[in-house]
Amino acid sequence: MSEKTREHLFNFWGLLDELLNLVLFGLIGLEIIALSLQLHIVWLGLAAIPVVLLARGISVAVPLLALQNFRRLNPHSATIMTWGGLRGGISIALALSLPEFPGREMLIGVTYLVVVFSLLIQATTLGKLVKHLNGLSAKR
Repeated sequence: MSEKTREHLFNFWGLLDELLNLVLFGLIGLEIIALSLQLHIVWLGLAAIPVVLLARGISVAVPLLALQNFRRLNPHSATIMTWGGLRGGISIALALSLPEFPGREMLIGVTYLVVVFSLLIQATTLGKLVKHLNGLSAKR
């Protein structure tokens, strides 16, 4: 494959990715308009955030501990990978694709709140966290 063909191919798939994300988040927006976020769903969503972060932390730390004997790792790798494990469109798309059942609306609402936290808080503070942890490492 020539370099020009490769460039066109990457541009095509990049554009398709952007268009599908646009459609997905448009559907998410329409669903959220129809979704009634009741107070108990908000509380469940807020309670789910630390649970999701803990699960992510465990799923990152265990393999990193296993790799520790084979590779030299940054001591803050698990923290950065846990906080940087952003959730987004796939999570909401999976929740929206579930068939109708009691509790579906609650599951979608909780998923939406976790994703919003991930995108608004985790994504915007990841760079600051990395700088802070690098500063801690430099002081050692």
